[in-house]
Amino acid sequence: MAIEQEIEKKAQRINEMLEEYLPKEEGFQKTIFEAMNYSIRVGGKRLRPMLMEATYQMFGGEGKIIEPFMAAIEMIHTYSLVHDDLPAMDNDMYRRGKLTTHAVYGEAMGILAGDALLNYAYETAGKAFALAAEQAKLAAEEELGFAVYDRVIRAYTLLAECAGVYGMVGGQVVDVESDGEDAPEITKEKLDFIYDKKTGALLCASMGIGAILGGASQKEIDIILKVAKKVGLAFQIQDDILDVTSTLEVLGKPIGSDTKNNKATYVSFEGLEKAKEDEKRLSEEAVAELEGIGKECTFLKELILFLIDRMK
Repeated sequence: MAIEQEIEKKAQRINEMLEEYLPKEEGFQKTIFEAMNYSIRVGGKRLRPMLMEATYQMFGGEGKIIEPFMAAIEMIHTYSLVHDDLPAMDNDMYRRGKLTTHAVYGEAMGILAGDALLNYAYETAGKAFALAAEQAKLAAEEELGFAVYDRVIRAYTLLAECAGVYGMVGGQVVDVESDGEDAPEITKEKLDFIYDKKTGALLCASMGIGAILGGASQKEIDIILKVAKKVGLAFQIQDDILDVTSTLEVLGKPIGSDTKNNKATYVSFEGLEKAKEDEKRLSEEAVAELEGIGKECTFLKELILFLIDRMK
């Protein structure tokens, strides 16, 4: 498919861009730099920076000011995976066919690598302020120069909010507390909360930052955040569906794990057919709202539909 080739091409370019922001592996703390870089280089879809850049371009954004935020969102996503894999959490030894960070560097260094990636993400995003200063100098009007700074401040704030206790971390907390034999029975409302925060928050950050830096109006930003929430929920529902319907060969990881672990999912709450209907409805609503903004968004729309309908 053409969209698959385009995604692969953009992912490769994002990988090259990420290399420019990774720390040099030197000094007394060389090990942590190696662990950070290993975690990033394990790979992945690069979905979040790709969504961010596509949204930025949808609103006419040009230039490199988006890149520090693209690198930062991938660092935050990666840190969350590094910590998810730890013995105290999911205790996974492999991710994407490679040893997890703690399996290579030890549990203590795995914790520190996640901590380091999270902190380094904000250092990296902060580089956008220097780029904003350059844009402000080039701006023909003083008002435009101030607007550039304001966008970076708003983008930085959204990144922090979506990654923290009111976003991804908050969703992870509720997910952890809902797991295990002694955990209280999870409700559909709580499951929605977990999916909205644990998966949806970083998608909101990705698309929201793209819109903010691209110069979208507040009304347009609000619509983009609504779209991102629906994409996040549909994305997670598809994960639940694949855990039931896919195969080990296609998915690349064991299937049926949610059922074996008695984990609450959309499929366990609503059944397979209703889950499929919900996913279809959410994806259609997201695309309709995106198109309703009135901007050219062909790649972004195709990317969203591909990710929601993916087979792995």
